[in-house]
Amino acid sequence: MAVTRKPVVEVRRSQRRRRTVSAYRDGERVVVLIPDQFSRAEESEWVDRMLARLAAREGRLARSDAELLARARRLIDSYLPEYGSAAVPASVRWVTNQNGRWGSCTPADRTIRISHRIQDMPDWVIDYVLLHELTHLIVPSHNAEFWALVARYPRSERARGYLEGVAATAAIP
Repeated sequence: MAVTRKPVVEVRRSQRRRRTVSAYRDGERVVVLIPDQFSRAEESEWVDRMLARLAAREGRLARSDAELLARARRLIDSYLPEYGSAAVPASVRWVTNQNGRWGSCTPADRTIRISHRIQDMPDWVIDYVLLHELTHLIVPSHNAEFWALVARYPRSERARGYLEGVAATAAIP
């Protein structure tokens, strides 16, 4: 049986903070920032809540390339079934060197790279970006046929709007 060790927690109280609570990792330690007026009971409650949030976030960030490939296969089966193996990539992986785009595809070697920046976004946005790149294996350009295939995904317009909003907020071209 694996023993889960609770991290060392440092609570920092701030007189300037009124309602907000935040937490971040600093090496092996978790720093939780709380308002100074919180009681010990509130502090304890918020420390537990923030540890759970950090664990959930880190779990999402730990999504593996193998999970990404499995997700790609499910999307192909759902939205591009008639293309079969033509839509299956040689590899799909998360990358940290894409800051100006959400994903990229190289049809020549059938590789897809998805920016790590979307790992924390809703699943339906990740699915959209992945389906967009999978569609490039069938239609390399952004022509009408390409967009018709992408439009098979029911949340494609919503996901595009979400990504446009994130890009506008972060000033990403």
